[in-house]
Amino acid sequence: MSKKLFLLDAMALIYRAYYALIRSPRITSKGKNTNAQFGFTNTLYDLINKEKPTHLAVCFDTHAPTERHTDFSEYKANRQEAPEDLLESIPDIQRIIKGFNIPCVELDGYEADDVIGTLAWQAADAGYEVYMVTPDKDYGQLLIHPNVFIYKPPYMGNKEEILDAQKVCDKWGISRVQQVVDILGLMGDAVDNIPGIAGVGEKTAAKLLKEYDTLENVLANAASIKGSLGEKIRNGIEAATISKKLATIITDVPVQFHEEDFKLKEWNRPELEESFTELEFKSLGKRILGDSFNAFQTAPQGVQTDLFGNVVDTLQNTVKKAPAAAAEDDSEVTGLSADKNIHNTPHQYELVETDEQIIGLVKQLLSEPEICFDTETNNLDANDCELVGMSFSCKPGVAYYIPCPASQDRTKAILQLLSPLFNKTDVLWIGQNVKYDMLVLKWYNVELKGNIYDTMLAHYVVEPEGRRSMDLLSAQYLQYEPVHIEELIGKKGKSQGNMRDVPVEKVKEYAAEDADITLQLKHALHPQLKLKAVDDVFSKVENPLVKVLTDMEFEGVRVDINFLQEYSRELEKDAAACESRVYEQAGVKFNLASPKQLGEVLFEKLQLDPKAKKTKTGQYATGEDVLMKLSNNNPIVEDILTFRELTKLKSTYVDALPQMINRKTGRVHTSYAQAVAVTGRLSSNNPNLQNIPIRTDRGREIRKAFVPRDAEHLLISADYSQIELRIVAAISGDPNMCEAFKLGKDIHTATAAKVYGIAEEEVTKEQRYKAKSVNFGIIYGQGAFGLADNLGISRTEAKTIIDNYKKEFSGINKYMDDMINFAKEHGYVQTLMGRKRWLKDINSANFTVRGFAERNAINSPIQGTAADMIKMAMIRIHEAMKKENLRSRMILQVHDELVFDVHQSELDTLKPLILENMKIALPLPNEVPVEAELGSGINWLEAH
Repeated sequence: MSKKLFLLDAMALIYRAYYALIRSPRITSKGKNTNAQFGFTNTLYDLINKEKPTHLAVCFDTHAPTERHTDFSEYKANRQEAPEDLLESIPDIQRIIKGFNIPCVELDGYEADDVIGTLAWQAADAGYEVYMVTPDKDYGQLLIHPNVFIYKPPYMGNKEEILDAQKVCDKWGISRVQQVVDILGLMGDAVDNIPGIAGVGEKTAAKLLKEYDTLENVLANAASIKGSLGEKIRNGIEAATISKKLATIITDVPVQFHEEDFKLKEWNRPELEESFTELEFKSLGKRILGDSFNAFQTAPQGVQTDLFGNVVDTLQNTVKKAPAAAAEDDSEVTGLSADKNIHNTPHQYELVETDEQIIGLVKQLLSEPEICFDTETNNLDANDCELVGMSFSCKPGVAYYIPCPASQDRTKAILQLLSPLFNKTDVLWIGQNVKYDMLVLKWYNVELKGNIYDTMLAHYVVEPEGRRSMDLLSAQYLQYEPVHIEELIGKKGKSQGNMRDVPVEKVKEYAAEDADITLQLKHALHPQLKLKAVDDVFSKVENPLVKVLTDMEFEGVRVDINFLQEYSRELEKDAAACESRVYEQAGVKFNLASPKQLGEVLFEKLQLDPKAKKTKTGQYATGEDVLMKLSNNNPIVEDILTFRELTKLKSTYVDALPQMINRKTGRVHTSYAQAVAVTGRLSSNNPNLQNIPIRTDRGREIRKAFVPRDAEHLLISADYSQIELRIVAAISGDPNMCEAFKLGKDIHTATAAKVYGIAEEEVTKEQRYKAKSVNFGIIYGQGAFGLADNLGISRTEAKTIIDNYKKEFSGINKYMDDMINFAKEHGYVQTLMGRKRWLKDINSANFTVRGFAERNAINSPIQGTAADMIKMAMIRIHEAMKKENLRSRMILQVHDELVFDVHQSELDTLKPLILENMKIALPLPNEVPVEAELGSGINWLEAH
């Protein structure tokens, strides 16, 4: 077996891990960001597991100045401050490395790449294969030694990459790796503030080295190099000389490669267990240490999905602790240590089975003002499951479990005995994601008549960015570790059972504990609502919405299968025609679904863009943004974009929707998640209706598939009109924008008139389009560069438009500044209803991290207020429809739109009811009017 040494560039990997999750950070229950710790540990473990090194070390930079700082005081001077969360991760990472029994190597006065370079050459001379683990391009100079390689770990979906000397030369366009320092001397390195020669880039540097071989020869021949390039070189001789020295990795650092010190040894399991528990690495801990790793386990977390439930890479909150055959997904789920559990905590959990016992329990519970309630079922789908049992708790440590047998007749008889309790109006029903339990009961014609209190939603408004499974909340607030579902039904997989398979005594302990713990969570969380001043958004928005969503999910929506089948054939035919045209124009047949092959055809064979960029994997970028910019250059690009759209529509929506139809109802029942989006927006799953395309004609056609329940019904679509801009005007108080809305003007035309200094009737279609882009873009942090790119105009014109906008709508600019300043002072921003968004990075010294928080400070009150408004409208409309005892039903909510399945006899009653309640749901300040538009039709598209 060959001896393989891996040397890790710690800080390069830590930075990369931290920024990989910057938009969806991993936050522990104690508010700690663990992006870097998680990413680095994953990389380290995967490398050990996959590459099987015999020896390994991790090399760190130190804070002490180096010779490079002495030579050039501006060395690395332009680097922004590291994010505070990243700096705080370093001790944790060093502790994890120690747990793996791997040495950390650092030396004052030298950088990590100097230490790695020295050790790499020493080990290579001793017969080792040496892999320097880093994404840093400078390391190419060290590949002079034939046994030394660069190992770039997998990143953002790309595979690992191993570079030898030839590959480095090919990347740089040079003939030998010694020229890496020469090319860096000529072009500089902005990351390290190495100046290079002003105006000389990578391609020019490579061209010069091809002719003159070394930097010294280039400089020696500077006098004979003609034109502006020669002048640049002559002016940059001193800068180039120092730049080459700065870029040269030192290989005689006073460190020594001792074989035994770097040899992989047995891990220090207690150290790793303690680290992983503290950092809440539940799944990662089990993956590394095995099932014996006993950190606190949480219930399954819900994950962000596409239209049809496929997992995407955005972290999401729990939907429901698994009552049946589904367990947690493979994504990392937060874990937390807890001292108490069912074995060491006194409790009284009673099994209630006979009619006499149930009647006695009902009599006892009827006098209680608050009852915690939970269901156990045989399936995660609340619209397609059977009750296995119900648990009740009114006092901490005391709970009752009523099993429901497979016989549905017996279950219905049990529910009948419980009806006096369920029909009681002066009781508060407490639950964790109680919508699930209410929906299960609704299929048995049972409704909780009293008020409800959802602990998941209480935690959501208190900590909108936290995770909120019952198990995690139990550990965080009660220091208690509940029984895990896997202990009853086994691990996820084909062999996993469901609650029907588990002895009733075991289910009793598990289910009763759920009710008991949820009751205790209510007592722990409720004071937090007042403490954080979010009780209004809980009691007036989130909590009352649960019953609305329960009814909507129960109703579902009818889908026209015949239309979808016909549309599928049409899309297939059109896609095939596009594909044929692409091959004909390309003059070659290739795999159109392969980005690699497509890039080669477009940018090498057809030469569509001489400046085409390659991704980190070495293939050309062929994303939609790239192709859109080329769509006017060649008709082949338009055909490629059309082919992609058609095939995506067919596979993701048209062919998949029929598979989502409920076997009992013949309808599609989406599941709405309240406790996911930090802004307060609802999201939906199975299917995800938020993702149904609306921007293209072909995408909009899919809405034709959503139809009324029968010929006596029509669909009504009610949509808020430009609600986010109205909210911007209202909360900023900008006089010009407020006036435009009060006068009922077209806001984009009014904006264009102000920006261009012309009368509204003179505004062209193009000017209105540009103003619309500014209206929506500026509040989300879009600058001149983004606007220019979006509109295809020069940056100068974009800057002029934005400057004029800020001048004419100065109130909006003031609002943006005010929100950032408020967040810096208070640590949060809030909506009109008091929904808070906590921004812990708002005062970060790192401008990238701080900038992200500042953008959230500006747009969260806007998006959040819009979310609050439509939720409050839904509550009002739902109550009004019930009061009128209408047969019509509210069935869908998508962004700012509500859809109703309406009996035609009720159209005249329902239309004004909907519009009025949408308009008055949440009055805006500064007398800015709220408007909604309404349409009806035989399908969703016609109604919209």
